[in-house]
Amino acid sequence: MDRIFLNDLLAAAKTAGADAAEAVLHQRRALSVGVRLGALEEVEREEARDLGLRVFVNGRQATVSGSDLSPAAVGKLVDRAVAMARLAPEDPYAGLAPAALLAKNPDTDLDLFDPSEPTAEALEALAMEIEDAARAVPGVSNSEGGSASWGSSSWAFATSEGFVAGHRSTSHSVYASVIAGEGDGMERGGDGRMTRWAADLPNIHALGHEAGRQAVGRLGARKIKSTTAAVIFENRIASSILSPFAGAISGPSVARGVSFLKTHLDKRVFARGFCIYEEPHRMRGLGSAPFDDEGLPTVERSLVQEGVLTTFLHNMASSRQLGMAPTGHASRSLAGPPGVSTHNLTVQPGQTDLAGLLVQARRGLLVTSMFGPSLNSNNGDWSVGVSGFWFEDGQIAHPVNEVTVAGNLIELYGRMVAGSDLEFRGSTNSPSLLIDAVAIAGQ
Repeated sequence: MDRIFLNDLLAAAKTAGADAAEAVLHQRRALSVGVRLGALEEVEREEARDLGLRVFVNGRQATVSGSDLSPAAVGKLVDRAVAMARLAPEDPYAGLAPAALLAKNPDTDLDLFDPSEPTAEALEALAMEIEDAARAVPGVSNSEGGSASWGSSSWAFATSEGFVAGHRSTSHSVYASVIAGEGDGMERGGDGRMTRWAADLPNIHALGHEAGRQAVGRLGARKIKSTTAAVIFENRIASSILSPFAGAISGPSVARGVSFLKTHLDKRVFARGFCIYEEPHRMRGLGSAPFDDEGLPTVERSLVQEGVLTTFLHNMASSRQLGMAPTGHASRSLAGPPGVSTHNLTVQPGQTDLAGLLVQARRGLLVTSMFGPSLNSNNGDWSVGVSGFWFEDGQIAHPVNEVTVAGNLIELYGRMVAGSDLEFRGSTNSPSLLIDAVAIAGQ
């Protein structure tokens, strides 16, 4: 039914005067439960069905969206989109993906949909279990709560070039955040996980215990004097330092000239041996998709091979503007033209575990939490507030807070060493990452 609806919508757009059009129908259902101090605190349920339409008229484009799918409302949506496109400025790079480039097997099953649907009572039990385990850790003094949630989403996409396909997915998640200590010495810790299938969630008690351990382990944190030393980003948060990299190789950013890597294609950016790859077809992956949001196939690829940047990430518009082949990275909301995003971005693990990285670095800062990053997208100057642990002679010495690490990302990436402790936690995954001689601002 969704595909018939979208094809009828595209036909209506062309009848109204569009040269070409594409449409998205997104449906979602969600249920979440929160508890605090062993008592039920909130239950939230959501259901939504939204439509996005992009039309092209004489080299101009417009995008509209709406949640009223009645025939009268959809008719007005089509008319408004065409009228907006006629008034928009010309865009020589806008347009649908040509039929020859569209995914040939868009209905590939990546096992992203778990048919089980938990009840509110079942989610409450999970939230209670993870919070209870966190609160049971000696030294935990209070709780910010435990939560469990479920979501189901379907995405149907069609273009006037004849492409029509869809995919659906689910998510199951649990999380707890607790507080250790009292007064001015309080510290916060949390842990949780999200998976496509409920059966893939780790042991709930172990997650809760880790949340409590994180909080208690930070007690007695102190500032340190400003210095230059090795910094290790723990695998739980290491992907955060790669977010600027993904933005910098975005075709739209390169085309606008606001990328610190715009001149680094086919050049060494990371250390020798460092590799970053994508697996868009990983079964049950949180970043998996059989096709991108313009209907192009997603493919496995290396983004960084032996330290060398091998590609930018393109949607159709940026590929046309830069004269490069599209890469299947288009990503769009319902209300705007496509940007780009990655699919299961992964840093290839090295040979040394976290304990080995500490010994290798000997002295420095192990970062376990990051907040408030600042980036100059033009030159790569970067800084971020962090907390974690100071280590000496390869051993943890004491917790640290209220410090900042900073540097130029091109220089930092060039000295980055990957550990072996890769865990798949999200759509971007990395082992712990070691960088020598990083500026640390403290007292």
